[in-house]
Formats: sequence, structure tokens, C-alpha cells
Amino acid sequence: MTNPYAEWFEQLRAEYGEQLAAMPLPDGLPEHLHTLIQQRDEAAIQFMLKLAWQFGAQVGYAAGAKQGEAQPAVRPGRVQA
Repeated sequence: MTNPYAEWFEQLRAEYGEQLAAMPLPDGLPEHLHTLIQQRDEAAIQFMLKLAWQFGAQVGYAAGAKQGEAQPAVRPGRVQA
């Protein structure tokens, strides 16, 4: 059985990988992530992914709300898991 998220990420990487590879990350973040990987700190890496996912959802909601098309999916000011 294939993982739909893995397929989706691979599709995004194929479409946007080159463009995103050129995008710099904040100073120190690549080194911190490398350290977390070396330490096998899966909980910290998952936390980072959850934050990124949540921030992306909030930006998407705000953009949709601005266009008058979105329904509330998250409460402002609260992190939803």
C-alpha cells in the first residue's frame, strides 16, 4: 500500500524542488535540523513539521477568507493539531 502523503510530497518535490532548493532558510536552521537528524530526535522534527503545516494552513485560510471563499477551519490564536 502506498502512502498518499509520500506520493504528494514527491509530486511537490518534482514540481517545485528546484525553485525551493534556491530558497534560503533562516541562519542556523539547516544546522539545527542536521543535529536533530543525527540525534534521531523524531519528536522535535515532527514538532517542526506540525508548526510548518499549521502556519501553512493558517496562511491558506487567510488567503481564502480574503477572497470570501473559505469557511473557518482553525481558531485564530490557537494551534490545532
